[in-house]
Amino acid sequence: MNVAWFYSIVSVLIVSLVSFVGVFTLGIKAEKLRKILIYFISFSAGALFGDAFIHLMPEIVKEQGFGLNVSVYLLLGILIFFILEKIVHFQQYHCHGHECESELELEKGVHKSKNPKIHSFAYMSLIGSSLHNFIDGTIIAASYLVSFPIGLATTIAVVLHEIPHELGDFSILVHGGFTKGKALFINFISALISLLGVVFTFMLSSNLGSVVNIILPLATGGFIYVAGSDLIPELHKHGGFKTSLIQILTFILGILIMAGMLVLG
Repeated sequence: MNVAWFYSIVSVLIVSLVSFVGVFTLGIKAEKLRKILIYFISFSAGALFGDAFIHLMPEIVKEQGFGLNVSVYLLLGILIFFILEKIVHFQQYHCHGHECESELELEKGVHKSKNPKIHSFAYMSLIGSSLHNFIDGTIIAASYLVSFPIGLATTIAVVLHEIPHELGDFSILVHGGFTKGKALFINFISALISLLGVVFTFMLSSNLGSVVNIILPLATGGFIYVAGSDLIPELHKHGGFKTSLIQILTFILGILIMAGMLVLG
């Protein structure tokens, strides 16, 4: 248990440091960044699917079989992430009068005022991201409770997914009125919420031995939702033979890396 605690804490701290990825975008033009980011997205989609179907699902079936309860938890995981995403996106498209910029202006980073105030959608994004990070912490901790290889594979999948996710969060905060420095700091504090997820999971595991049997299917459903609902549709927005081919190759590479992790088991 103590070893699982240690690995979980170290892993979520590493994942939290990904929140500073916005630093590396400060000198990159938006158009070039979008071209690079799309390949990270395809790579992380493959990694998330790979972790869900190569690591988590086999472990769930091994421990619980594949009964109705597993199906319910998988669907509940998808539902939780769907609701979470709705919370994040609600304020991004919900403006009152002239208090916030249009979606197009936000994407271009254009503000109507020289001293823009902090818009409500930025705070909503922080709330949603904090919940998301809390869930990431529970997923990582539950995975290490199963075994080190499962925990490591899940951590890698989360890190790969967090790169485009944190870039998006950073952009939203900057567009919402935060300075780049404050956006980086607040994003990091939000990422540290994952530590609470770790503590929550281990507190439950000491009292409820079946907590892993609940969290793993929820996590698997969440991974499947994020990869299939968020990342794959984003890839379809960027066509062209060369771009599509690289997307497919990086997607497969993400799956292969998760498959390669099996040798650690």
